Amino acid sequence: MTAGSPGPDDDGREHDHHGREGGEHREHGGREQPPGTEPMTARSALGLRAVLSGIALVAAVAAAIVFGIVANHDGSGAAWGAAVVCVIVAAIAATDLAVIARRARGR
Repeated sequence: MTAGSPGPDDDGREHDHHGREGGEHREHGGREQPPGTEPMTARSALGLRAVLSGIALVAAVAAAIVFGIVANHDGSGAAWGAAVVCVIVAAIAATDLAVIARRARGR
């Protein structure tokens, strides 16, 4: 036998090219599944991700309002820049919450 090909090993047991016994070949969706139970029991932390995105959304909106008020009062360009960054962070957090809601409905 050549190295890496399915066939009997030194102990006479059949192995596939990944070293699994029995020469079994498990596929799912066109991709080979790794050994073990990880794909079957893996869970996404959507709840934690939703909490963190919600906190980021609220904090970014509040900070954008504060920086906007300060920039309007002082006319500071740095405060306007900070307000814009906060609005971008808020938009990213809102988009993430929408993706989380869509994935949660798919469960």
